[in-house]
Parts: sequence; C-alpha cells; structure tokens
Amino acid sequence: MSQKFKRSYRFALRTALYISVFLTILLGGFMYFGLSSIWISLLIFATLCYLFTFLIIQYRVERFIYRRIKKVYDNVSLLDSKTLSPTQITTDMSSLTREVKKFAEDKKLEIETLKVREVYRKEFMGNVSHELKTPLFTVQGYILTLLDGAHKDKAIRKKYLARANKGVERLIYIVKDLDMITKLETGDLHLRYETFDIVELIQASFDLLEMKAARKEITLTFDIDYDDPVYVRADKERIQQVLTNLIVNSIKYGKKGGTTEISIENLIKNKVIVRVTDNGEGIEHENIPRLFERFYRVDKSGSRKEGGSGLGLSIVKHILEAHDEKIYVESVFGVGSEFSFTMEKSKAIPEERVIPEIT
Repeated sequence: MSQKFKRSYRFALRTALYISVFLTILLGGFMYFGLSSIWISLLIFATLCYLFTFLIIQYRVERFIYRRIKKVYDNVSLLDSKTLSPTQITTDMSSLTREVKKFAEDKKLEIETLKVREVYRKEFMGNVSHELKTPLFTVQGYILTLLDGAHKDKAIRKKYLARANKGVERLIYIVKDLDMITKLETGDLHLRYETFDIVELIQASFDLLEMKAARKEITLTFDIDYDDPVYVRADKERIQQVLTNLIVNSIKYGKKGGTTEISIENLIKNKVIVRVTDNGEGIEHENIPRLFERFYRVDKSGSRKEGGSGLGLSIVKHILEAHDEKIYVESVFGVGSEFSFTMEKSKAIPEERVIPEIT
C-alpha cells in the first residue's frame, strides 16, 4: 500500500511542478509585456491556464496508467503487449478491461476443455485396462493350470493351449488396431490411392462375411442391381476395412432374420455417398456423439459378448478422415441404424479394365 501511495505522490508532485512552472512563466510574461486592459489580460491568462492544465493532466494521467497497464501486459504472458498503444489508454482503463476479460474467457474455455479431456483420458485408460486384462487373465489362467500339472493330460493340454492362443490372438488384434489408429493420427500410415469399382469391393466384402451373416440369418444385399461399375479413387485396402467394420457392426447388432443393405448414390459432381443400413436394435440418441471414441461401449455392462477389439468405428473414422472424407450416423433406437460415408468419384478406368482398340 505504501508503494502505491509513493507512486501516486510522485505522479501528483511532478504534475503540480509542470503546472506551477508554466503558470510562473506565463504570469511573468504578462507582467513583463503588460496589456492595456486588465480584463483582456485575465481572459487570455485564464484561457491559457485552462488549456495547458487540461493537456498536461491528460498527458500525465495517460502516461501513468499506460505504464501500469504495460507492466501488467508484460507480467501476463498471454496478453499481447504489442497490441497496446498509449492512444488506447483512457482513465477508465477500457483497454485493460477488454483484454483481461478476453484472457479470462480464454482461460475458462481452456480449463473446461482440459476437464473434458481428463474425463475422456480416465475413461480411455479404464477401457484399455478392461480390454487388455480380460485376455491376459484368460491366458494366464490356462498357463497356470497347465503348470500345475494339467499338461500331463494330452487332451487337456491341447485344449488349454488352443484357448490360450485365442487370448493371445485377441491381444495382438487390439494392439494392431491401436497401432493403426496411432499411425493414422500422426500421419505415419501412408495411403496408396488407386481407382477401383466400389460395387465390386462391396460384393467382395459381402462374400467375405456371408457365413458370419448366415449364422444370424441376416441378409447382405444392395438396394438395387448395379449393372454398371462405380469407380472411386482411394486406398482400396483401407476402404475395404471401412466396409468390413461397418458390415460386421450391422451383423453384430442386427436382429435375427434382419437385413444389411448398402446403397451408392451420387452426392455432388465429384462425390458419391455409400450408405450401410440395417434394421437392427439401433442406437440411443445420447450415445451417437461418442460412437467413434476408442473402446466406447453403448452397452455399459462392460461385456464383449460379440467380440471385436472395440476400435472398429474409431478406425473407420480415422481412415475416412485420412482420405479427407466424412462419415455420418443416423439411428432410431429399436428400429435400426444407417452409417454413410463420402468418397471421391473417378472417371478414369483402372488399367486392367482398359480394353485395347482393335486396328
């Protein structure tokens, strides 16, 4: 407090000194030269005193406030002192108020973002722990049983080793998916663009998953017969992975005797949209925004009765974003879901499909 008083006293003393010196010089000038009329002399003297006093006080106050605010800017690194100008400073310190308000709003937003990220981090770590410990404990259980003497029985040994191997395969599956997502996020996984027929690729995915769908009596079909090929340009292997993950999801959560239908539509001049629609159990509205998070489970029981790494939709999202494409979700709980994504069309025909001209 004493330091503040000293600064204000120094400011007042200097200002008073400047005014006193000016008034002394001005009064001396009037006395030396003199004027015929005392009233004219008083009028000129009062006018000059008013103008000078106003200017010196205004200048001194602005300089005093500016130095104090400049110090605040220098001490708070997020306030940009380069944007500060003496002409902006007024006695109400509106510039400082505006900047500090902006600073406070930015910090509040940053804190809220950090809180959301912290919640996500905790959930993610919990989910990773759950996904890894289940197969790890399973493998450990079988191995310990074998070590305790079960290895002497050939039939049990073979059965337990096969089950342990399945647990190891699941671990490898999860780690490979996590590694792929990390590479997609960091840009380390490079895409190999080529032109191919998306209809043919979808049919190949249907053939691959036909047995899996048959076990739940789910029909894999197109919405119409696509007699002509639809050429797109993308990484064929990654797009097949996208299709496979989406179709597998529709089978997992589809109803027995249901249908998974894929349609291809022209979106704009150089884009098509591929829709994967099912009449399964659907997704509740509050779960849709978080569907593409790693290990996010709509089923809060924590069970994985349908298998999978829990990373399928996250991989789908990252692959499409790497292609600069979008994915959309529409779902009605109890009715079904539709996942759709865009792709770049290609007018060019793949080299293996080019028919040479007969001369």
